[in-house]
Amino acid sequence: MPTVLLIEDDAESRRVIGQLFAREDWNVLEAGDGDIGVELALKHSPEVILCDLLMPKANGFQVCRAIRQQLQPAKIIVISGRDYGVDRASAIEAGADEYLVKPITWETLIHVIDRVLPRAPTDVTDEKAAPDFTPPLTRVKFWGVRGSIPVPGPDTVRYGGNTSCIEVRAEGEIIILDAGSGMRSLGLSLENEFTSHPIKLTLLISHTHWDHIQGLPFFLPAYKEKNSLRVLGYEGARAGLAVILAGQMETPFFPVSLREMPSNITIEELKEMEFAIGKVRVHAKFVNHPGICVGYRLFTSNGSIAFLPDNEPYELLKVELAKRENASVEEARIYAAAERAKMVEFLRGTDILILDTQYTDEEYARHVGWGHGSLSSVVSLALDAEVRKLFLFHHDPTHDDETVDDMVEGARTLVLDSGRHLEVEAAREGAEVWLGAKQSARSQ
Repeated sequence: MPTVLLIEDDAESRRVIGQLFAREDWNVLEAGDGDIGVELALKHSPEVILCDLLMPKANGFQVCRAIRQQLQPAKIIVISGRDYGVDRASAIEAGADEYLVKPITWETLIHVIDRVLPRAPTDVTDEKAAPDFTPPLTRVKFWGVRGSIPVPGPDTVRYGGNTSCIEVRAEGEIIILDAGSGMRSLGLSLENEFTSHPIKLTLLISHTHWDHIQGLPFFLPAYKEKNSLRVLGYEGARAGLAVILAGQMETPFFPVSLREMPSNITIEELKEMEFAIGKVRVHAKFVNHPGICVGYRLFTSNGSIAFLPDNEPYELLKVELAKRENASVEEARIYAAAERAKMVEFLRGTDILILDTQYTDEEYARHVGWGHGSLSSVVSLALDAEVRKLFLFHHDPTHDDETVDDMVEGARTLVLDSGRHLEVEAAREGAEVWLGAKQSARSQ
């Protein structure tokens, strides 16, 4: 049963309109002023909100802005007795989906609701009518593998120049890890695959540095009403997740705001470190990188995938800081060892580990404290955690294809010298990995 919230200071108008909705099996909520209306909207998340323009405590413009600041997916219809173009434009700018002038008929109202409210997906019996995205295996596909900034060009053709974005399909879910510039190509591929059929997606954000969110404004499925996108992540260092994602699309930087994207977008700030996306269990862990940054581990019926795109080892960092501050180097080493042990346990037995390996060991010595990993520390961590397959990730923008090749060979040499087993590859755009398949990876 859908829910409508009526925000109107005229009790008789609320009663009449409420009866019309109730006759059509809608659940009706009522608010007599703007402040109560905002409270009810945020508490109950109604599908549709009818809001009068001129009300006590908070007018219709303020109500729209307050609700949209929370990025609620509800459709807001502002109703007013005034037919001024400036009022209509201001209402739309504040976040309203439609502006109607009183008096309005039920036929007009329901026509507008049918137009702005996304229709629920219907069951499809024709096996050719909709694509099947529930493969028997778990698939991982790389769409962006670079760190810091996109670097397309002849020197990055084989590994790719787009920033962090990975697609995971498991248990009937499509999960996107990070929204770097590689997300644009993913969006084009999804629209080509699903055509007119709705797409349900979940986006996990590791952190809000620009190279991990810059693809969202160019993600085509977000511009289609048929689609839904659930965005999950943790609060940013200085502002909430929703504020940061919307900020990069504000007028000075981008022509379309986040709230103008027609798809059903919900943004949720996570509080717990363990949660589920359908049947996929997810564990999160805060990592060593400036600001609020996490790594994710996804548990599927075919195995687990760990994604830590930005992470610096504690060992050298803590020792260097201790020396600089004349603190105890021994205590720094003990702390670093304890933190590393926690990371080993978080990753233990991972089937696929996608880990920040931005620097060679020589480069890292010049970039201690920058928040990124080094080759030998990454291989050592993966070996101790008994990982099955390691993908070097977050390639430095100055590294061409040959440099990445050399890092792969260096990592494999370290594995051989250890006498233990670990498969090592460098993440490459277009590469796919199938968990549960006889072959571990294949290219598109």
